[in-house]
Amino acid sequence: MLSQSPGPIGVFDSGYGGLTILHGIRQLLPQYDYLYLGDNARAPYGSRSFEVVYQFTRQAVLRLFERGCQLVILGCNTASAKALRTIQERVLPELDPRRRVLGIIRPTVEAIGNLTQTRHVGILATEGTIRSQSYSLEIAKFHPDIIVSGVACPLWAAIVEANEADSPGADYFVQKRIDQLMRIDPQIDAVILGCTHYPLLMPSIVRHMPPGVRIVPQGQYVADSLQDYLHRHPELESLITRQGTCRYLTTESEERFSECAQIFLHEKIRVEHITLG
Repeated sequence: MLSQSPGPIGVFDSGYGGLTILHGIRQLLPQYDYLYLGDNARAPYGSRSFEVVYQFTRQAVLRLFERGCQLVILGCNTASAKALRTIQERVLPELDPRRRVLGIIRPTVEAIGNLTQTRHVGILATEGTIRSQSYSLEIAKFHPDIIVSGVACPLWAAIVEANEADSPGADYFVQKRIDQLMRIDPQIDAVILGCTHYPLLMPSIVRHMPPGVRIVPQGQYVADSLQDYLHRHPELESLITRQGTCRYLTTESEERFSECAQIFLHEKIRVEHITLG
């Protein structure tokens, strides 16, 4: 039986992009302790099947539970799209119905209704997230009047992790996908960055996005939603430790993770290697 002792907030991603979510949350809620887990050895998840993403995500969530997390944020769009519902409906009731696993798609979807005037919204995301239609389905639930168009950006995350976000090559691929999206629907006035790596391409995205189109990264909306969630669930909030610490776990080498994490966090960190599966 898992312990009900207070512990950190867990944040999981297949790679490094979830660090942008973690950063947004820590900016707003610095008082809590955090434990980040990156399954970097098996990344990327974007092109993997629903079943594989579910199994990998389940392993990661269980590991964070074992490390004392009562609440886990899937800081990964692919995991949120392909694994969240099954974990909430199948795993938690059997394992510990008092624990919570939350995703990052819904907070952005809830906010988008206030961010578009034309009611035409674009999604730039990984192949897996676009193919899952998770954003389209969720937006249809909350804002049935909004028309959604999506484009997969298969190279963007790899460009960021290679620390090439400022390169001419990155600029080319960013412009290519934005132009593709706007050709599909020129009435789009808000674009969701549906992958947590993409904020690191922001200078290039801003350069090539048509004037008047709002760019919507996820970190701020996920952080706001989490703050509201904890306010509404004091019984869960009381089970989060508060020393302002952040620790990191990776399935890759510690040295590789530390180097790449600096691209996202602009600070040196200490990381522990683990295995999943």
